[in-house]
Amino acid sequence: MAEIKKPEGRKVRIEITDGALIPDRGEKSVFSAWRISFFGAIALLILLPVVSPDPFVDIMKFIPDGILRTFQVTVLSIFFSLILGLITGLGRISRNVVINRVATIYIEVIRGIPLLVQLFYIYFALGGLLHLPRMVAAITAMSVCYGAYMGEIFRAGLTSIPKGQMEAAIALGLSRGQAIRYVIIPQTLRIILPPIGNEFIALLKDSSLVSILAVSDLLRRGREYASTTFRYFESYTVVALVYLVLTLFFSKLVAIMEARLDRRGN
Repeated sequence: MAEIKKPEGRKVRIEITDGALIPDRGEKSVFSAWRISFFGAIALLILLPVVSPDPFVDIMKFIPDGILRTFQVTVLSIFFSLILGLITGLGRISRNVVINRVATIYIEVIRGIPLLVQLFYIYFALGGLLHLPRMVAAITAMSVCYGAYMGEIFRAGLTSIPKGQMEAAIALGLSRGQAIRYVIIPQTLRIILPPIGNEFIALLKDSSLVSILAVSDLLRRGREYASTTFRYFESYTVVALVYLVLTLFFSKLVAIMEARLDRRGN
């Protein structure tokens, strides 16, 4: 997210995301960019094995378990990062100076270190002490990294709720903790669901980094096939198309989710 101050003093907010482009809900064209990209990738995945069975059929048989492992890493990482993000977000708005400072330092430190470095650090540096399995190290690194980003999303969502909501809940006899749990957080989840969807897509793409730890994800399986057959172009073409289909599919789900939330809010 970036802000630019125009000459007359007004600020223009520009949203920048590293996830897939979310389809425009107003786009009804049959030949929209999303439809061309999504169905074009699917068509290629179907057409390539038909036109050239060798090696594309073998590649298609070789990578399914890698797709499953990619989903395992992504889903588990997003689950733990959400828990960590909620705790961090609450810490960022806490009145306790120590808790607030710890949460802020965590976000600043983690967001200042590349995910690849965190993967190496947790598996190789801490792995020598903790003896973490590859899968555990990968999920831990992804969760810790994205937990920092989720923390800022939760903080933004929590602070966007009008203060009157908290005051009304306390006036009804709820404690501050109960008000946050039963009033503030449910409203916050509705607000932050779309950006969480974007982070899920970004995490899905970044999960390819776990292949450096020899986790047999989609990219790793593609590399294994390419290194044994020397079919690098064919292997990485299929891997790229599968990632494209997955990210575009989930970007559509995020768009549908946003549309339903908007209808419920109206």
